[in-house]
Amino acid sequence: MLTGRELYEEFSKDQLIDLLMADSRNIVAMDGVWFQSVERELGMDAAMHHDEEAWKRYTVTEARRIKKFLGLGENSGLEGLAQALPLRMVDRANNSSCEIIDGCLHYKIITCRVQEARSSKGMPLHPCKSAAVYEYGYFAREIDSRINCECVSCYPDLSEDGKGCSCYWRFTID
Repeated sequence: MLTGRELYEEFSKDQLIDLLMADSRNIVAMDGVWFQSVERELGMDAAMHHDEEAWKRYTVTEARRIKKFLGLGENSGLEGLAQALPLRMVDRANNSSCEIIDGCLHYKIITCRVQEARSSKGMPLHPCKSAAVYEYGYFAREIDSRINCECVSCYPDLSEDGKGCSCYWRFTID
């Protein structure tokens, strides 16, 4: 019986990519399941508090692992962040865009699985900005401590600049 790495070595490249994408969707589902459990039992404010605390810790760990995987140095700049963001588990599950224009990295989640899932269940949209500020800000700072993160548009604070996407983040270097 094959276990661990041996099992994965038996899969084709396409099978591994399919599994990677399924895992991305699974982590988003798991995030939603625990969040909705807390939301039902303790209310939205408590669920958001725990969501923020979870993202403060998880996103730093994820950034360190991606940084190591990519072989990024301590000051890999916006270019390093542009390589790292699409590899995040949650971001792989969404449709996103990432581009550097005039010294700023513009990152947009075009289609958000979380918001789509809540909408399809008749639930109110997830007020994700307060947690996402930590999620994206802490991730960027772990990739390069000089990077600043600015929320351009994220529910519930949507802006005209964020039209056509679920959320929009702008990153700059100090």
